[in-house]
Amino acid sequence: MEPFVQRIKNHLSQKAFLSWLIVFSTLAMGILIGTLITVSVRADKKATDASPLTIPAPKQLSSQFSQVAKTVEPSVVNITADIKIKPRTMHQRGNGDPNQGEPFDFFHFMMPDQSPEGFVEPVSGSGFIVDKKGYIITNQHVVNDAERITVKLANGDVYRSVKLIGTDSETDLAVLKIEPKTDLPIARFGNSESANVGDWVLAVGSPFGLDQTLTAGIISAKNRDQIDSGQFKRFIQTDAVINPGNSGGPLINMDAEVIGINTSIATNTGVWQGYGFALPSNTAINVYNQIIEHGRVERGSIGISHQGKPQTPVVLRSFGVTDGKGVVIENVEKGGPADKAGLRRGDVIRTIDQKPITNWDDLVQVVADTPVNKTVPVQFFREGSKQTAQVTIRDRCEVFPDRCGEVNSGVSNEKDNGQSKLGMSIQNISAQIAQQMKLKDTDGVLVTKIEPGTVADEVGLQRMDVILEINREAVHNISDYRKIEAKLKPGDDVMFLYSRQGANTYVGTTLQ
Repeated sequence: MEPFVQRIKNHLSQKAFLSWLIVFSTLAMGILIGTLITVSVRADKKATDASPLTIPAPKQLSSQFSQVAKTVEPSVVNITADIKIKPRTMHQRGNGDPNQGEPFDFFHFMMPDQSPEGFVEPVSGSGFIVDKKGYIITNQHVVNDAERITVKLANGDVYRSVKLIGTDSETDLAVLKIEPKTDLPIARFGNSESANVGDWVLAVGSPFGLDQTLTAGIISAKNRDQIDSGQFKRFIQTDAVINPGNSGGPLINMDAEVIGINTSIATNTGVWQGYGFALPSNTAINVYNQIIEHGRVERGSIGISHQGKPQTPVVLRSFGVTDGKGVVIENVEKGGPADKAGLRRGDVIRTIDQKPITNWDDLVQVVADTPVNKTVPVQFFREGSKQTAQVTIRDRCEVFPDRCGEVNSGVSNEKDNGQSKLGMSIQNISAQIAQQMKLKDTDGVLVTKIEPGTVADEVGLQRMDVILEINREAVHNISDYRKIEAKLKPGDDVMFLYSRQGANTYVGTTLQ
Protein backbone atom coordinates (compact mmCIF):
# COMPACT_ATOMS: atom_id res chain seq x y z
CA MET A 1 0.00 0.00 0.00
CA GLU A 2 1.27 3.47 -0.90
CA PRO A 3 2.33 5.48 2.17
CA PHE A 4 -0.17 8.09 3.36
CA VAL A 5 2.22 11.03 2.87
CA GLN A 6 3.04 9.86 -0.62
CA ARG A 7 -0.64 9.82 -1.55
CA ILE A 8 -1.01 13.43 -0.32
CA LYS A 9 1.95 14.45 -2.47
CA ASN A 10 0.34 12.86 -5.48
CA HIS A 11 -2.81 15.02 -5.15
CA LEU A 12 -1.48 18.35 -3.85
CA SER A 13 1.16 20.73 -5.01
CA GLN A 14 4.29 21.15 -2.99
CA LYS A 15 3.11 24.55 -1.69
CA ALA A 16 -0.28 23.26 -0.58
CA PHE A 17 1.38 20.38 1.20
CA LEU A 18 3.61 22.69 3.22
CA SER A 19 0.63 24.88 4.24
CA TRP A 20 -1.32 21.90 5.46
CA LEU A 21 1.69 20.62 7.40
CA ILE A 22 2.09 23.99 9.22
CA VAL A 23 -1.56 24.04 10.28
CA PHE A 24 -1.37 20.50 11.55
CA SER A 25 1.80 21.22 13.50
CA THR A 26 0.27 24.35 15.10
CA LEU A 27 -2.80 22.47 16.30
CA ALA A 28 -0.66 19.76 17.79
CA MET A 29 1.48 22.28 19.68
CA GLY A 30 -1.66 24.08 21.02
CA ILE A 31 -3.01 20.86 22.45
CA LEU A 32 0.33 20.11 24.08
CA ILE A 33 0.68 23.61 25.65
CA GLY A 34 -2.94 23.54 26.93
CA THR A 35 -2.24 20.25 28.60
CA LEU A 36 0.87 21.63 30.30
CA ILE A 37 -0.98 24.76 31.49
CA THR A 38 -3.83 22.70 32.90
CA VAL A 39 -1.42 20.57 34.82
CA SER A 40 0.36 23.66 36.23
CA VAL A 41 -2.92 25.36 37.44
CA ARG A 42 -3.90 22.25 39.28
CA ALA A 43 -0.57 21.91 40.97
CA ASP A 44 -0.88 21.66 44.75
CA LYS A 45 2.14 23.74 45.71
CA LYS A 46 2.50 26.61 48.25
CA ALA A 47 3.63 30.08 47.10
CA THR A 48 6.38 30.54 49.66
CA ASP A 49 7.41 33.98 48.33
CA ALA A 50 3.86 35.57 48.43
CA SER A 51 2.84 37.93 51.26
CA PRO A 52 -0.60 37.39 52.86
CA LEU A 53 -3.24 40.15 52.54
CA THR A 54 -4.56 41.97 55.62
CA ILE A 55 -7.89 43.76 56.28
CA PRO A 56 -7.14 47.49 56.55
CA ALA A 57 -7.99 49.41 59.71
CA PRO A 58 -11.32 51.35 59.65
CA LYS A 59 -10.98 54.87 58.32
CA GLN A 60 -13.43 57.77 58.77
CA LEU A 61 -13.94 59.13 55.26
CA SER A 62 -16.54 61.70 56.30
CA SER A 63 -16.38 61.88 60.07
CA GLN A 64 -18.62 64.95 60.42
CA PHE A 65 -21.64 63.34 58.76
CA SER A 66 -21.22 60.10 60.68
CA GLN A 67 -20.82 61.89 64.01
CA VAL A 68 -23.95 63.96 63.38
CA ALA A 69 -25.85 60.78 62.52
CA LYS A 70 -24.68 59.00 65.68
CA THR A 71 -25.76 61.98 67.77
CA VAL A 72 -29.23 62.47 66.29
CA GLU A 73 -30.50 59.06 65.14
CA PRO A 74 -31.27 57.68 68.66
CA SER A 75 -33.88 60.44 69.12
CA VAL A 76 -35.67 59.85 65.77
CA VAL A 77 -38.78 57.64 65.90
CA ASN A 78 -41.05 55.85 63.46
CA ILE A 79 -44.77 56.63 63.80
CA THR A 80 -47.61 54.44 62.55
CA ALA A 81 -51.12 55.89 62.58
CA ASP A 82 -54.17 53.70 61.95
CA ILE A 83 -56.63 55.89 60.07
CA LYS A 84 -60.22 54.98 59.32
CA ILE A 85 -61.02 56.56 55.99
CA LYS A 86 -64.11 57.25 53.94
CA PRO A 87 -64.24 56.87 50.16
CA ARG A 88 -62.41 59.86 48.69
CA THR A 89 -60.64 60.69 45.49
CA MET A 90 -56.93 61.45 45.35
CA HIS A 91 -57.48 65.20 45.00
CA GLN A 92 -59.88 65.22 47.96
CA ARG A 93 -57.16 63.71 50.12
CA GLY A 94 -55.21 66.93 49.81
CA ASN A 95 -52.48 65.58 47.58
CA GLY A 96 -52.33 68.68 45.43
CA ASP A 97 -52.39 68.74 41.65
CA PRO A 98 -49.62 66.54 40.17
CA ASN A 99 -49.65 68.61 37.00
CA GLN A 100 -48.96 71.81 38.93
CA GLY A 101 -46.17 70.52 41.16
CA GLU A 102 -48.21 71.13 44.31
CA PRO A 103 -47.09 69.57 47.61
CA PHE A 104 -48.33 66.04 48.25
CA ASP A 105 -49.74 64.38 51.34
CA PHE A 106 -46.99 61.78 51.70
CA PHE A 107 -49.14 58.99 53.01
CA HIS A 108 -52.45 59.02 51.18
CA PHE A 109 -50.82 59.49 47.78
CA MET A 110 -50.04 55.78 47.53
CA MET A 111 -53.63 54.73 48.31
CA PRO A 112 -56.04 53.59 45.60
CA ASP A 113 -58.37 56.31 44.35
CA GLN A 114 -61.32 54.74 46.12
CA SER A 115 -61.27 52.81 49.40
CA PRO A 116 -64.08 50.92 51.15
CA GLU A 117 -66.09 52.72 53.85
CA GLY A 118 -64.52 52.28 57.28
CA PHE A 119 -61.28 50.85 55.90
CA VAL A 120 -58.46 51.26 58.47
CA GLU A 121 -55.20 52.12 56.78
CA PRO A 122 -51.86 52.12 58.65
CA VAL A 123 -49.74 55.03 57.47
CA SER A 124 -46.14 55.65 58.40
CA GLY A 125 -44.30 58.81 59.29
CA SER A 126 -41.46 60.11 61.43
CA GLY A 127 -40.91 62.21 64.51
CA PHE A 128 -38.23 63.03 67.06
CA ILE A 129 -38.00 63.15 70.85
CA VAL A 130 -37.59 66.62 72.33
CA ASP A 131 -38.02 65.83 76.04
CA LYS A 132 -36.54 62.89 77.95
CA LYS A 133 -39.97 62.32 79.52
CA GLY A 134 -41.32 61.19 76.15
CA TYR A 135 -42.60 64.27 74.29
CA ILE A 136 -42.34 63.94 70.51
CA ILE A 137 -42.79 66.40 67.65
CA THR A 138 -44.18 65.30 64.28
CA ASN A 139 -46.45 66.61 61.51
CA GLN A 140 -50.18 66.93 62.09
CA HIS A 141 -50.93 65.18 58.80
CA VAL A 142 -49.05 62.10 60.07
CA VAL A 143 -51.53 61.54 62.93
CA ASN A 144 -54.60 63.44 61.77
CA ASP A 145 -57.83 61.41 62.22
CA ALA A 146 -55.86 58.50 63.70
CA GLU A 147 -57.82 55.75 65.47
CA ARG A 148 -54.62 54.74 67.26
CA ILE A 149 -50.97 55.73 67.14
CA THR A 150 -47.87 53.54 67.55
CA VAL A 151 -44.34 54.86 68.16
CA LYS A 152 -41.21 52.78 67.55
CA LEU A 153 -37.93 54.03 68.98
CA ALA A 154 -34.51 53.69 67.36
CA ASN A 155 -33.59 50.96 69.88
CA GLY A 156 -36.59 48.89 68.77
CA ASP A 157 -38.88 49.62 71.72
CA VAL A 158 -42.53 49.97 70.66
CA TYR A 159 -45.15 52.13 72.43
CA ARG A 160 -48.81 51.59 71.65
CA SER A 161 -50.23 53.86 74.36
CA VAL A 162 -49.60 57.25 72.79
CA LYS A 163 -51.26 60.53 73.73
CA LEU A 164 -51.88 63.24 71.19
CA ILE A 165 -51.25 66.33 73.31
CA GLY A 166 -52.27 68.84 70.65
CA THR A 167 -51.99 69.94 67.05
CA ASP A 168 -51.67 73.12 65.04
CA SER A 169 -53.17 73.03 61.56
CA GLU A 170 -51.63 76.41 60.68
CA THR A 171 -48.12 74.94 60.80
CA ASP A 172 -49.00 71.23 60.37
CA LEU A 173 -47.36 70.29 63.68
CA ALA A 174 -48.42 67.82 66.38
CA VAL A 175 -47.09 66.92 69.83
CA LEU A 176 -47.24 63.31 71.08
CA LYS A 177 -46.45 61.79 74.49
CA ILE A 178 -45.28 58.30 75.41
CA GLU A 179 -44.55 56.97 78.91
CA PRO A 180 -40.97 55.66 78.87
CA LYS A 181 -39.49 53.54 81.65
CA THR A 182 -36.23 55.49 81.55
CA ASP A 183 -35.08 58.87 80.30
CA LEU A 184 -34.95 59.04 76.50
CA PRO A 185 -32.29 60.53 74.18
CA ILE A 186 -33.44 63.87 72.83
CA ALA A 187 -32.73 65.96 69.74
CA ARG A 188 -31.28 69.43 70.32
CA PHE A 189 -32.88 72.40 68.57
CA GLY A 190 -30.86 74.99 66.69
CA ASN A 191 -31.78 78.51 65.59
CA SER A 192 -33.16 78.26 62.06
CA GLU A 193 -32.43 81.95 61.46
CA SER A 194 -28.72 81.17 61.58
CA ALA A 195 -28.99 78.69 58.68
CA ASN A 196 -27.80 79.95 55.32
CA VAL A 197 -28.39 78.93 51.73
CA GLY A 198 -25.64 76.49 50.78
CA ASP A 199 -25.21 75.01 54.28
CA TRP A 200 -24.97 71.23 54.51
CA VAL A 201 -27.99 69.52 56.12
CA LEU A 202 -29.08 65.95 56.84
CA ALA A 203 -32.63 64.55 56.81
CA VAL A 204 -33.49 61.60 59.08
CA GLY A 205 -36.70 59.57 58.96
CA SER A 206 -38.56 56.53 57.69
CA PRO A 207 -39.07 56.96 53.93
CA PHE A 208 -41.29 54.14 52.62
CA GLY A 209 -41.09 52.62 56.11
CA LEU A 210 -37.28 52.27 56.08
CA ASP A 211 -36.44 53.35 59.64
CA GLN A 212 -33.42 55.51 60.45
CA THR A 213 -32.69 56.48 56.84
CA LEU A 214 -30.17 59.31 56.51
CA THR A 215 -29.86 61.57 53.45
CA ALA A 216 -27.65 64.60 52.84
CA GLY A 217 -27.97 67.80 50.88
CA ILE A 218 -27.78 71.56 51.20
CA ILE A 219 -30.20 74.36 52.00
CA SER A 220 -31.45 75.45 48.59
CA ALA A 221 -33.53 78.45 49.71
CA LYS A 222 -35.23 79.99 52.73
CA ASN A 223 -38.64 81.51 53.45
CA ARG A 224 -40.40 79.60 50.69
CA ASP A 225 -44.14 80.26 50.69
CA GLN A 226 -45.10 79.50 47.10
CA ILE A 227 -45.97 75.87 47.81
CA ASP A 228 -48.56 76.52 50.49
CA SER A 229 -51.27 79.07 51.17
CA GLY A 230 -50.79 78.98 54.96
CA GLN A 231 -49.90 82.36 56.41
CA PHE A 232 -47.60 80.88 59.05
CA LYS A 233 -45.62 78.49 56.84
CA ARG A 234 -42.31 79.82 55.54
CA PHE A 235 -40.24 76.79 54.61
CA ILE A 236 -36.58 75.91 54.38
CA GLN A 237 -36.03 74.34 50.95
CA THR A 238 -33.48 71.53 50.71
CA ASP A 239 -32.23 69.02 48.16
CA ALA A 240 -31.63 66.38 50.85
CA VAL A 241 -33.77 63.44 49.71
CA ILE A 242 -37.20 63.47 51.39
CA ASN A 243 -39.81 60.86 50.47
CA PRO A 244 -43.14 59.46 51.73
CA GLY A 245 -42.57 58.53 55.38
CA ASN A 246 -40.06 61.32 56.07
CA SER A 247 -42.81 63.68 57.24
CA GLY A 248 -42.26 64.85 60.80
CA GLY A 249 -38.58 63.89 60.87
CA PRO A 250 -35.80 66.38 61.62
CA LEU A 251 -33.64 68.42 59.26
CA ILE A 252 -30.22 68.60 60.92
CA ASN A 253 -27.31 71.03 60.61
CA MET A 254 -23.65 70.08 60.98
CA ASP A 255 -23.75 70.84 64.72
CA ALA A 256 -26.28 67.99 65.11
CA GLU A 257 -29.08 70.48 65.80
CA VAL A 258 -32.63 70.38 64.48
CA ILE A 259 -33.22 73.42 62.29
CA GLY A 260 -36.38 72.17 60.55
CA ILE A 261 -39.20 69.62 60.49
CA ASN A 262 -39.46 67.82 57.15
CA THR A 263 -43.02 68.47 55.96
CA SER A 264 -43.64 68.26 52.21
CA ILE A 265 -42.23 67.92 48.71
CA ALA A 266 -42.94 69.58 45.38
CA THR A 267 -43.43 66.80 42.84
CA ASN A 268 -45.54 65.61 39.94
CA THR A 269 -44.87 61.94 40.68
CA GLY A 270 -45.49 61.65 44.43
CA VAL A 271 -41.81 60.99 45.18
CA TRP A 272 -38.74 63.17 45.59
CA GLN A 273 -37.66 65.19 42.56
CA GLY A 274 -35.07 67.43 44.16
CA TYR A 275 -37.31 69.71 46.21
CA GLY A 276 -38.06 69.15 49.90
CA PHE A 277 -39.47 71.59 52.43
CA ALA A 278 -38.97 71.81 56.20
CA LEU A 279 -40.74 74.06 58.69
CA PRO A 280 -38.12 76.22 60.47
CA SER A 281 -37.19 75.16 64.00
CA ASN A 282 -37.91 78.61 65.46
CA THR A 283 -41.53 78.30 64.36
CA ALA A 284 -41.74 74.73 65.69
CA ILE A 285 -40.33 75.72 69.10
CA ASN A 286 -42.96 78.43 69.52
CA VAL A 287 -45.79 76.08 68.52
CA TYR A 288 -44.52 73.28 70.79
CA ASN A 289 -44.24 75.56 73.82
CA GLN A 290 -47.79 76.80 73.41
CA ILE A 291 -49.24 73.32 72.89
CA ILE A 292 -47.66 71.86 76.04
CA GLU A 293 -48.71 74.92 78.06
CA HIS A 294 -52.20 75.61 76.69
CA GLY A 295 -53.08 72.56 74.57
CA ARG A 296 -53.34 74.79 71.51
CA VAL A 297 -51.62 77.71 69.80
CA GLU A 298 -52.73 81.27 70.46
CA ARG A 299 -52.07 83.78 67.70
CA GLY A 300 -52.90 87.42 67.86
CA SER A 301 -55.14 89.32 65.46
CA ILE A 302 -56.25 92.92 65.02
CA GLY A 303 -59.26 92.00 62.89
CA ILE A 304 -58.27 93.01 59.39
CA SER A 305 -57.94 90.90 56.24
CA HIS A 306 -57.02 91.14 52.58
CA GLN A 307 -57.62 89.15 49.41
CA GLY A 308 -54.17 87.60 49.17
CA LYS A 309 -52.86 89.61 46.21
CA PRO A 310 -49.62 91.57 46.85
CA GLN A 311 -50.13 95.30 47.09
CA THR A 312 -48.03 96.97 44.40
CA PRO A 313 -46.14 100.28 44.75
CA VAL A 314 -48.77 101.82 42.48
CA VAL A 315 -51.49 100.95 45.00
CA LEU A 316 -49.46 102.32 47.93
CA ARG A 317 -48.56 105.54 46.07
CA SER A 318 -52.24 106.14 45.37
CA PHE A 319 -52.74 106.25 49.16
CA GLY A 320 -49.89 108.74 49.60
CA VAL A 321 -47.09 106.27 50.49
CA THR A 322 -44.17 107.07 48.21
CA ASP A 323 -41.62 104.54 49.52
CA GLY A 324 -43.86 101.55 48.75
CA LYS A 325 -43.79 100.22 52.33
CA GLY A 326 -46.86 99.42 54.40
CA VAL A 327 -50.19 97.59 54.21
CA VAL A 328 -53.41 99.13 52.93
CA ILE A 329 -56.38 97.91 54.99
CA GLU A 330 -58.88 96.32 52.63
CA ASN A 331 -61.36 94.79 55.10
CA VAL A 332 -62.09 95.51 58.76
CA GLU A 333 -63.87 92.86 60.85
CA LYS A 334 -66.87 94.46 62.52
CA GLY A 335 -66.42 94.53 66.28
CA GLY A 336 -62.78 93.45 66.01
CA PRO A 337 -59.78 95.19 67.59
CA ALA A 338 -59.04 97.43 64.59
CA ASP A 339 -62.69 98.42 64.30
CA LYS A 340 -62.85 99.31 68.00
CA ALA A 341 -59.65 101.34 67.71
CA GLY A 342 -61.07 103.40 64.84
CA LEU A 343 -59.05 101.97 61.95
CA ARG A 344 -60.90 101.74 58.64
CA ARG A 345 -60.56 100.60 55.05
CA GLY A 346 -57.98 102.64 53.12
CA ASP A 347 -55.71 103.30 56.12
CA VAL A 348 -52.07 102.34 55.48
CA ILE A 349 -50.41 100.60 58.44
CA ARG A 350 -46.71 101.47 58.75
CA THR A 351 -45.67 100.15 62.18
CA ILE A 352 -47.13 97.94 64.91
CA ASP A 353 -45.62 98.18 68.39
CA GLN A 354 -42.71 100.14 66.87
CA LYS A 355 -41.95 97.28 64.45
CA PRO A 356 -41.85 98.31 60.76
CA ILE A 357 -44.50 96.83 58.48
CA THR A 358 -43.37 96.64 54.85
CA ASN A 359 -45.87 94.06 53.55
CA TRP A 360 -48.72 91.77 54.59
CA ASP A 361 -46.38 88.96 55.71
CA ASP A 362 -44.67 91.34 58.15
CA LEU A 363 -48.02 92.41 59.57
CA VAL A 364 -49.28 88.85 60.07
CA GLN A 365 -46.05 87.71 61.73
CA VAL A 366 -45.77 90.70 64.07
CA VAL A 367 -49.39 90.55 65.19
CA ALA A 368 -49.42 86.76 65.55
CA ASP A 369 -46.32 86.89 67.77
CA THR A 370 -47.69 89.64 70.01
CA PRO A 371 -49.21 88.37 73.29
CA VAL A 372 -53.00 88.27 73.28
CA ASN A 373 -54.67 91.12 75.24
CA LYS A 374 -51.62 93.36 74.90
CA THR A 375 -52.42 96.91 73.74
CA VAL A 376 -49.93 98.20 71.16
CA PRO A 377 -49.55 101.43 69.17
CA VAL A 378 -50.37 101.12 65.46
CA GLN A 379 -49.00 103.90 63.27
CA PHE A 380 -50.83 104.50 59.99
CA PHE A 381 -51.43 107.00 57.20
CA ARG A 382 -54.91 108.29 56.45
CA GLU A 383 -55.27 110.62 53.49
CA GLY A 384 -51.63 111.63 53.79
CA SER A 385 -51.81 112.31 57.51
CA LYS A 386 -49.70 110.31 59.97
CA GLN A 387 -51.79 108.97 62.87
CA THR A 388 -51.54 106.47 65.74
CA ALA A 389 -54.18 104.21 67.28
CA GLN A 390 -53.99 102.00 70.38
CA VAL A 391 -55.10 98.50 69.40
CA THR A 392 -55.64 95.58 71.79
CA ILE A 393 -54.51 92.28 70.30
CA ARG A 394 -57.10 89.50 70.51
CA ASP A 395 -56.97 85.75 69.96
CA ARG A 396 -57.21 85.10 66.23
CA CYS A 397 -59.61 82.20 66.85
CA GLU A 398 -62.03 84.57 68.56
CA VAL A 399 -61.83 87.18 65.81
CA PHE A 400 -61.91 84.68 62.93
CA PRO A 401 -63.28 81.39 64.37
CA ASP A 402 -63.72 79.86 60.91
CA ARG A 403 -59.96 80.06 60.21
CA CYS A 404 -58.68 78.05 63.15
CA GLY A 405 -59.04 74.58 61.66
CA GLU A 406 -60.13 71.61 63.75
CA VAL A 407 -60.51 71.68 67.50
CA ASN A 408 -57.42 70.44 69.36
CA SER A 409 -59.17 67.70 71.24
CA GLY A 410 -56.26 65.96 72.95
CA VAL A 411 -57.02 62.56 71.39
CA SER A 412 -55.38 59.75 73.34
CA ASN A 413 -54.91 56.03 72.85
CA GLU A 414 -54.96 55.63 76.61
CA LYS A 415 -58.10 55.16 78.68
CA ASP A 416 -57.58 58.18 80.90
CA ASN A 417 -59.34 61.54 81.29
CA GLY A 418 -62.27 61.90 78.93
CA GLN A 419 -62.44 58.18 78.14
CA SER A 420 -65.89 56.57 78.33
CA LYS A 421 -66.53 52.89 78.99
CA LEU A 422 -68.94 53.08 76.03
CA GLY A 423 -65.96 53.35 73.69
CA MET A 424 -65.34 57.03 73.06
CA SER A 425 -63.36 59.99 74.34
CA ILE A 426 -65.30 63.13 75.23
CA GLN A 427 -64.68 66.69 76.37
CA ASN A 428 -66.68 69.70 77.48
CA ILE A 429 -67.62 72.30 74.86
CA SER A 430 -65.94 75.64 75.50
CA ALA A 431 -67.19 78.92 74.11
CA GLN A 432 -64.32 78.84 71.62
CA ILE A 433 -65.23 75.34 70.42
CA ALA A 434 -68.86 76.39 70.10
CA GLN A 435 -67.75 79.30 67.90
CA GLN A 436 -65.53 77.12 65.75
CA MET A 437 -68.27 74.53 65.24
CA LYS A 438 -71.00 77.17 64.90
CA LEU A 439 -73.01 75.71 67.80
CA LYS A 440 -75.83 77.67 69.44
CA ASP A 441 -74.43 77.12 72.94
CA THR A 442 -72.02 74.97 74.97
CA ASP A 443 -74.58 72.31 75.97
CA GLY A 444 -73.52 68.70 75.47
CA VAL A 445 -70.21 66.88 75.27
CA LEU A 446 -67.99 66.67 72.21
CA VAL A 447 -66.91 63.26 70.93
CA THR A 448 -63.17 63.41 70.21
CA LYS A 449 -62.42 59.75 69.45
CA ILE A 450 -64.26 56.48 68.75
CA GLU A 451 -62.82 53.06 69.62
CA PRO A 452 -63.52 50.42 66.93
CA GLY A 453 -65.85 47.59 67.93
CA THR A 454 -67.38 49.40 70.92
CA VAL A 455 -70.90 50.58 71.76
CA ALA A 456 -70.19 54.03 70.37
CA ASP A 457 -68.88 52.53 67.14
CA GLU A 458 -71.83 50.12 66.90
CA VAL A 459 -74.47 52.85 67.02
CA GLY A 460 -72.60 54.97 64.45
CA LEU A 461 -71.27 57.82 66.57
CA GLN A 462 -68.38 59.74 65.02
CA ARG A 463 -65.65 62.13 66.06
CA MET A 464 -66.97 65.73 66.40
CA ASP A 465 -70.54 64.57 67.20
CA VAL A 466 -72.16 66.38 70.14
CA ILE A 467 -74.04 64.17 72.61
CA LEU A 468 -77.09 65.97 73.99
CA GLU A 469 -78.97 63.18 75.82
CA ILE A 470 -78.48 59.63 77.08
CA ASN A 471 -81.66 57.65 77.78
CA ARG A 472 -83.59 60.92 77.51
CA GLU A 473 -81.59 62.55 80.31
CA ALA A 474 -79.97 65.85 79.33
CA VAL A 475 -76.19 65.91 79.03
CA HIS A 476 -74.95 69.46 79.59
CA ASN A 477 -71.33 68.53 80.36
CA ILE A 478 -68.97 65.68 81.27
CA SER A 479 -70.29 65.63 84.83
CA ASP A 480 -73.82 64.85 83.58
CA TYR A 481 -72.42 62.23 81.21
CA ARG A 482 -70.52 60.46 84.01
CA LYS A 483 -73.57 60.32 86.30
CA ILE A 484 -75.68 58.67 83.61
CA GLU A 485 -72.88 56.36 82.50
CA ALA A 486 -72.31 55.14 86.07
CA LYS A 487 -75.88 53.79 86.22
CA LEU A 488 -75.57 51.67 83.06
CA LYS A 489 -74.99 47.93 83.30
CA PRO A 490 -74.95 44.93 80.92
CA GLY A 491 -78.39 44.18 79.49
CA ASP A 492 -79.59 47.79 79.72
CA ASP A 493 -80.82 49.65 76.68
CA VAL A 494 -78.90 52.82 75.96
CA MET A 495 -80.14 55.57 73.65
CA PHE A 496 -78.21 58.64 72.54
CA LEU A 497 -79.45 61.91 71.13
CA TYR A 498 -76.59 63.50 69.27
CA SER A 499 -76.08 66.43 66.93
CA ARG A 500 -74.02 66.22 63.74
CA GLN A 501 -73.61 69.36 61.62
CA GLY A 502 -76.75 70.85 63.15
CA ALA A 503 -79.00 67.81 62.67
CA ASN A 504 -80.21 65.82 65.73
CA THR A 505 -80.48 62.02 65.63
CA TYR A 506 -81.54 59.25 68.07
CA VAL A 507 -79.61 55.95 68.08
CA GLY A 508 -79.61 53.08 70.53
CA THR A 509 -78.48 49.55 71.37
CA THR A 510 -78.47 47.00 74.19
CA LEU A 511 -75.35 46.77 76.33
CA GLN A 512 -73.64 43.38 76.30
